[in-house]
Amino acid sequence: MRRLLTVVLICLGITAGALVAASPAYATVFQTYGSGVNVRADAYLSSAVVGTLSGPTSIDVDCQKQGDLVSNSDGTSSWWAHVPALGGYVTVVYVAIPEDQLPGVPVCGDGPPPETSDITLADVQAMFGSRIANPSIVQTGLPSLNQAMRDANINTPYRKAAFLATLVHESRLEYNIREIGDTRVYGGRGYIQLTGDFNYGPAGQYLGIDLLGNPDLALSLQWSAPIARWYWTVARNINPYADNLDMGRVNAAIGYPAGAEDQRRCDSFKSALQYLTGSVPAGVICTRPSKLKGDTSQLTRTQFDTLAKNGGGLG
Repeated sequence: MRRLLTVVLICLGITAGALVAASPAYATVFQTYGSGVNVRADAYLSSAVVGTLSGPTSIDVDCQKQGDLVSNSDGTSSWWAHVPALGGYVTVVYVAIPEDQLPGVPVCGDGPPPETSDITLADVQAMFGSRIANPSIVQTGLPSLNQAMRDANINTPYRKAAFLATLVHESRLEYNIREIGDTRVYGGRGYIQLTGDFNYGPAGQYLGIDLLGNPDLALSLQWSAPIARWYWTVARNINPYADNLDMGRVNAAIGYPAGAEDQRRCDSFKSALQYLTGSVPAGVICTRPSKLKGDTSQLTRTQFDTLAKNGGGLG
């Protein structure tokens, strides 16, 4: 069936190669077959179902990864196609190709960055408007912030939108901001409002600086952005949530209890997506899983990752 459908698509002139021109530059178009094919938050059958394809569908795939083995009457594959517009992964078993791995598609995280241009002051002002309260401070910090984004592989529109939307709410994108009214020794500081000795200690150890002894280093131009990068990729692993358009899990990963702030941050995420891509993709997730609605700030990365996983069902 997969080979037959591929031949039919070629005869109709709607091969993946013919459709790429209408897709984002970093995506390749494929056709699924069958009905009721699940779109999952990750490449595992235990991952949450974030959507279902009612019938054959053209999908824009930016990368692929290995996960759970899935079989049907036409074959078996452990490869899953990442479809940003759908906010998740589709098993390659239900993609109309003769191979068991997508041809010409990079492995997620291994390919060249599809987006490399630096963020400018004009960019963030267009995304967030009046939330940029001190443009001169934002401008001063942008070179270090752009470097931190490159170091953290925050190099796609989805990742940039999630990261910048988070920071504009944490710090108004000001590298030297101190949380108003917070007089604690290890209170909120810097781009990502680093908080608690349980973060200052590990962040300082990772970066080779004494943040416990000198917490104001988190306000410095030299260290504020690297600390934000550390939290995004080391204390937590947030890029995959951004890839899935899952701002609910992004917010939970930052470490504050669920509430009205979640929707405000998700609205900023959508605003950034609109600016960076020209539209707000379908499948943006603004709400958290029930297990992540409390204060998750003191969880280890492993503990958080365990709570962040859910799902069930087939395919």
